[in-house]
Amino acid sequence: MHFYLPGWEVDIIRGEMFSNGYGFVVDYLAEILRSLRNHDFSDRYQEHFTLSSDISTRDRDGIHKTFSGLMKILFPEGEATKEEIQAILHFAIEGRKRVKDQLMRIDSTYADVRFSYENGEGKTFSVKTLEEEEYPRYYHHTIGDGAEASEQKSPVKTDVSEKKSVEPAEEQPQAGHVAYQENQRGISYQTLFGPYLTGAQKITLTDPYIRLFYQARNLMEFLETIARIKPDDEEVSVHLVTVEDEFKGDQQEEYFQKIQEAAAPIGINFSWEFSKDEGLHARHIVTDTGWKILLDRGLDIFQRYEMSDAFSFSNRLQEYRPCKAFEVTYLQ
Repeated sequence: MHFYLPGWEVDIIRGEMFSNGYGFVVDYLAEILRSLRNHDFSDRYQEHFTLSSDISTRDRDGIHKTFSGLMKILFPEGEATKEEIQAILHFAIEGRKRVKDQLMRIDSTYADVRFSYENGEGKTFSVKTLEEEEYPRYYHHTIGDGAEASEQKSPVKTDVSEKKSVEPAEEQPQAGHVAYQENQRGISYQTLFGPYLTGAQKITLTDPYIRLFYQARNLMEFLETIARIKPDDEEVSVHLVTVEDEFKGDQQEEYFQKIQEAAAPIGINFSWEFSKDEGLHARHIVTDTGWKILLDRGLDIFQRYEMSDAFSFSNRLQEYRPCKAFEVTYLQ
C-alpha cells in the first residue's frame, strides 16, 4: 500500500459538482492513463527538493509512485511550477506517512521515521497529518498502550513557522504567524481573533470580498465574536472597507444595512465604505489597541456547509466546520 487516503476529508458528492459541459468518456480517459504508464514522473521533484535520509527505500518507493501518478493526472506535460510540485510532493509524503503510522500502531518494533524534505536552500519541511496536529495526545498510541498513554501531555510547539494544532489562543496575545491545514477543525473567529480584539473600541476590517450572502454571514459572525468579548456597558465601532459588487451592489448594501440595524442595540456601531481602489486585495483587521491581523483569505476560511440545515452543528458552531488552508499573521 503506497498511499492512505483519509476518506473523512473527502467532500460529499453533491449535484452542483457535476459539469453540464463536455467531458472524457471513461474508456477514453482510461486509455490515456494506461498509455501514461510508460512514462515515469517520479523524479520531477528532485530538481527542487530532496527527501529526508530517514525515509526508507520502501517508503520512498511509495512516495514516488503517488507523486508520479498525481503528476501524470494533473500535469501530464510536466509543466508544473515549483510550488505546484511541492504541493503534490507534500501530499504524497503525507499519504505514505499515514501508512507507516498505522504499521507502527500495530507493531512497535518499526523504527521511527522523520517524514520531511528539503528545498535547494536547505530549509526543511516537516510533514504531519491533520489528525496528528489536531489530536497530538492520541495520535501516536499503539495497540499496547493503556490508559496511561491518554494522560500524557501533548508536546508544546514553539516554532510558529510550522502548522500547529488548534488550541484556544493565549490570554495574552502574542505577535506571530500561524498556518492552518485544509479540512482542519476546531477553529473559530473567537480563537483566532478574540484575544486580539479584547479591549478595542475601534476596529477596522478591510476585505474586498464581502458581497455574497455567505460572505455577509461571515461578517455577521465576526460581529458576534465582538459581542461576546465586549463589556455590556461599552460600545465598539466596527468599520468595514470593501469593494462594491458590480452587479448586485443594491443587495450588498441591503445586507450591510440589516447588519447595522441588528448590531446597534447591543452596542456595536457598524459602518462601511466602498473603496474606489478596484485593485484592492488587502485583507486585514486593525484595532485601536495597536494590533494588525493579516488574513490571506479574509473571513472566508471555512469549507462549504449547509447554512439552511438547522440540525447541523457545522451550521451553528464554527468549531465543527472544516476549514480551507489559510494563514494568519499577528503584528503589534
